[in-house]
Amino acid sequence: MTPSSPAPTLRSLPELDYHHSQTVDLPAAITPLEAWNMMTSGQGPVMRAAFRIRNAISARFGVKRIGGFSGAPRDSVQTGDRLDFFLVEDSTPERLVLTERDRHLDVMICLTVDARRLTVTASVVTQNAYGRIYMLPVGLAHKVIVGRHIRHLRRAVQERASCPGAT
Repeated sequence: MTPSSPAPTLRSLPELDYHHSQTVDLPAAITPLEAWNMMTSGQGPVMRAAFRIRNAISARFGVKRIGGFSGAPRDSVQTGDRLDFFLVEDSTPERLVLTERDRHLDVMICLTVDARRLTVTASVVTQNAYGRIYMLPVGLAHKVIVGRHIRHLRRAVQERASCPGAT
């Protein structure tokens, strides 16, 4: 039997070049879009520097520059919209599917919510040697970055839950 993921991925798990999923129980229920807004708000100097370094190196290999996370909250999105550099492929009250595809790699990020449990799943398929080399440091950093974003999210949800009437 082929392993599967509860969230959509680019391909089945054995066919992926990178897969990471992290789940957190939150103090209050939120939507996947609310989670995205909270997780990407307040991009700090380390993330800004990481995106600048990524852009400087990747531009030499014909990869388009990405600006990082704007932190601009969105009230709603629909299929075909953009959230920063990601294309929204699906948006429901339970799931947000984001992709970015180029000639080096395809990336899918899926945020799913079940009651107060949020899962962030990343899947990547590399297209060539540059994509594989790129994913070596990014794969390691991604786990740290997602963990940091989830801790930030948990604090934000806790603060919101402790302040009735706050948005």
